Amino acid sequence: MTTTEKPSREYVDDLCLRYRRWGKWGADDQRGALNFITPEVLVRAAGLVRTGRIVSCALPFDENGPQSGRFGGRHNPIHTMLQDGGDIALGAQDHMAELRFTDDTITMPLQCGTQWDALAHIFHKGRMYGGHGLEHVTSKGASRNGIEKVADGIASRGVLLDMPLYFGVEWMQPGQAITSDDLAGAARKQGVEVRSGDIVLIRTGQMAQVRAEGTWGTYEAGAAPGLGVDSAHWIYENEIAAVCADTWGAEVQPNDTDDVFQPLHLILLVNAGIHLGEIFDLEALAQVCRSEERYEFLFVAPPLPITGAVGSPVNPLAFF
Repeated sequence: MTTTEKPSREYVDDLCLRYRRWGKWGADDQRGALNFITPEVLVRAAGLVRTGRIVSCALPFDENGPQSGRFGGRHNPIHTMLQDGGDIALGAQDHMAELRFTDDTITMPLQCGTQWDALAHIFHKGRMYGGHGLEHVTSKGASRNGIEKVADGIASRGVLLDMPLYFGVEWMQPGQAITSDDLAGAARKQGVEVRSGDIVLIRTGQMAQVRAEGTWGTYEAGAAPGLGVDSAHWIYENEIAAVCADTWGAEVQPNDTDDVFQPLHLILLVNAGIHLGEIFDLEALAQVCRSEERYEFLFVAPPLPITGAVGSPVNPLAFF
């Protein structure tokens, strides 16, 4: 499936049209490729729970996250207590009989940590998934393709493709692109057959790299390994329901297109209707997959049902 065509703007436009699914599931569809997760797919996925091990793929939501404001002014979560032990000690709650409580709040960009991109997150030529225009995302949020439209579950068979394992390295290098042949090769090496309705998690090892180096560096907006334009063929043809990665934008940075920023977001999210997950922590998952000697699991990662949101933080769970 690998192509030798130059990934130019014209080529990206061609793939956008070639892989467009607008109307495939009806004019009112707001789920996109998640429609591939049929009841039969989910029932089979539930059968993968055998040993009872659970792995979270989320970073902690705190001030130690990767954000520094480089991209869109995103900052790390700000956690504030509304009522704490000091309030109790000072008698601020003495008007209540016996019971005392603590309460808190959080301020955060919805896409500052482990998160899903909603189908309303990206526009191309003035249109988001389904052909809906800019007027559908206002200061009040998204009236079409908001993240709440898929709040009843992003859950299916999960498949981890461990790309450093495939390449025989500790972690991939920034700027290294993953092709369709690479994805197919990794699946073969790991002995896993990808199926329609799967959620594919792509480990590049960048999380391992920043931990080894002891700094986030430019993780949240800089050079990164990731999916190249060519990977769109494998992802589309295999009817993948959603794609997650351990980098800030899932795609290789710098992009392998000179004249299109984040081309796979245009091809996969806007046109093929594939939800993209970013900043997933896949290190513990990779270790468990190796110890379990399998790279498939029940994967449950529903977004928060924030009305009109174009993204959502998430605590993705893999069940073995």
